Amino acid sequence: MTTPTVDTTQELAAFLRTRRERLDPRDLGLPPRRQTRRTPGLRREEVAELAGVSVDYIVRLEQGRGLRPSADVVEALAGALRLAPAERAYLFNLTRQRPRHAGKPATTAPPPLARLVADLSPLPVMLMNHRYDILAWNREMTGLLMDFDTLPPARRNAMWLCLMHPEIREFYVDRERVVREGIAHLRAAWAAHPEDRALTDLIAEFITGDEDFARLWAERDIEVNGRGRKVIRHPDAGVIAVRFEVLLPLQDPDQRLLIFRAADDESQSALDRLCAR
Repeated sequence: MTTPTVDTTQELAAFLRTRRERLDPRDLGLPPRRQTRRTPGLRREEVAELAGVSVDYIVRLEQGRGLRPSADVVEALAGALRLAPAERAYLFNLTRQRPRHAGKPATTAPPPLARLVADLSPLPVMLMNHRYDILAWNREMTGLLMDFDTLPPARRNAMWLCLMHPEIREFYVDRERVVREGIAHLRAAWAAHPEDRALTDLIAEFITGDEDFARLWAERDIEVNGRGRKVIRHPDAGVIAVRFEVLLPLQDPDQRLLIFRAADDESQSALDRLCAR
C-alpha cells in the first residue's frame, strides 16, 4: 500500500475548519447572537474579525483554493483560533512560513529539566537558553569549569565566560576554534530571535570588548553543531579531553542541554578525581 503524500492546501483547509469548529464563542468573550448557530464553534465572520482579515479570505482558505498566507496572517490566524504551540507550529509548516518565536526567552530552568540535569550525574551537564545563558548545572560541571553560583546572574553566560572571564578564557587548548564555533551558533540564534534585545546587547558588548570576537563575527560563519570535542586545560586536574552532545528538549526547543563525556581513559580518570573532590 502506498502512503499518500500530504496535500498541504487541502490539509490547511481542513485544519482551519476543525479548529474553528472546536472553539466556544463564550470562551472568547464574543457577544451572544440571536440567530441559532447551525454549526458548532465560531463562524467564519468571527474568525475573520479576530484575525483582521476578510471573510472572503477565510472562505477561500477553508475551501482549499490554493492561497498561501503570509507569516503575519498565519500568526493572526493562530491567535484567533487559540492554537496550542504544537498546533501553531503545524499551521506554519502547512503554509511553508517561518514561525516567530513566541514568548520571552527562558531565564530560569523548568523544574523537570533542572531535575534532569541533576539526574544525569556523574556526567557534567548544564542547561542553557539560545543566548548561552546558563540556567542549571550539576556538581560535576561545577568541578570541571567553575562554581557558577559565585557569578552574578547576568554573567552566567557560556560565551561571556569564554571571552571575558580571566580564568575560563584560558581553559580551552584550541580557544579560537571554540570561540569560532560559539560565534557561528550565536549568529544563528541572533537571526532566529531578532526581537531579543538582551541578545543584541550581549553581542554588541562582545564586539566592542573582544577583538577576536569582532574579527570572527565579521566573517558571518553560520553553524549549528550538536556534537564535537573540546580539550580543557584544568588548573588542578591537567588536560582533559571531552566529547560534548547538545540536546534540544521537545517541550522547550530554545533550550540546550549540554552533556560532556570523557574522550579517553586519562580524561575519565581526571573527571573521576574531580568528582571525588
